[in-house]
Amino acid sequence: MKKIIYRNITRDCTKFFLLTLFTISIIIWVLQAVNYLDFVIEDGHGFLVYFNYTLLSFPRIFSRIFPFAVFLSFTYIILKYENKNELVIFWNFGIKKIHFINFFIRFSFWFVLASIFLNAIIAPYAQDKARSFIRSSDLDFFESILKPKKFIDIIDNLTIYFDERNKNGELINIFLNDKSGQSSQITFAKKGNIENQGNRKVLVLEEGITINEINGQISELKFSKTDFNISVFSTKTTLKKKIQETSTKTLIKCLILFHESGDEIGFSIIGLDSNCGAKNLKNIRQELYSRLIKPLYNTFLITISLLLILRSKNDQTFNINKIKIYFLGFISIIFLESSSKFVNMDLIQNLIMVMMPIFFLIIIYLFILKSLKAN
Repeated sequence: MKKIIYRNITRDCTKFFLLTLFTISIIIWVLQAVNYLDFVIEDGHGFLVYFNYTLLSFPRIFSRIFPFAVFLSFTYIILKYENKNELVIFWNFGIKKIHFINFFIRFSFWFVLASIFLNAIIAPYAQDKARSFIRSSDLDFFESILKPKKFIDIIDNLTIYFDERNKNGELINIFLNDKSGQSSQITFAKKGNIENQGNRKVLVLEEGITINEINGQISELKFSKTDFNISVFSTKTTLKKKIQETSTKTLIKCLILFHESGDEIGFSIIGLDSNCGAKNLKNIRQELYSRLIKPLYNTFLITISLLLILRSKNDQTFNINKIKIYFLGFISIIFLESSSKFVNMDLIQNLIMVMMPIFFLIIIYLFILKSLKAN
């Protein structure tokens, strides 16, 4: 009978947790997806890039919502059981409150493992995959970023300006400033038209002049018609891999190699990862803390929700106690989200931050034992 009771309540907690996680994540994803439209409207990427990039942002959203969904789910289900007098039935069946609490602490380890797997493996991989779509993307919607009487400089090393677009779609009075080479190249043309030539996107210019500046020497070249290859350019969107997109294995290896070298100033591992250097060691520590240590707080948050069983709904202080528990939970979540900022280059302080979730769990567990003994 006890197994059935535990199975039912854990199933309810898990189902409500998944419902909460997906519901809140979808709301956040929709809001972010609107902002990601800049990739299409301003940066000239195609809708396929936009769709893949936004879709792959889900794991990162899941990882950020995870602790809040855990706390909200367990408090909601426990209160639901209490209001329906089902917890009283549990105690009448001989289930001791301390055994009930111990069971859910053990059960919380599954949420810890799921959070570590999500934070340490799925989210970094998804973020790197999303960035790879931008790295490999060309300017699919190049025409959409061109606006008349406006200097367009969102393309790396290229500035474009034109007066108007005629009824045939041609650009009139074009100015181009190309800084992609070792020299600066300025081109004026009376008109131009964008064409696809095989796998290349080309701006066909007519009746113009190109001015080249090489080592202080200026030369001019007039033309009646010429092709300006747009495909060689990319947007200014950040293409460098960020620490959040680097695999956990690489970050751990980087940290180990740093401690082996002992050279904080000149430390840099060439060929391992561009982020593996002395200037990023603090960020690497903070990222590893977020991926591997923060998930431990899920057990602490679940234990906070278990404080609700210490008092019956018939107790006059039940509502006040409920508010205190919610307040404690939300304060813990805020601390959890900001705790990575306290991770730095100091070894003792970092060890304290690593032990903090275990310390908090011990404190609240001792408080529960004291309360049950008093009752």
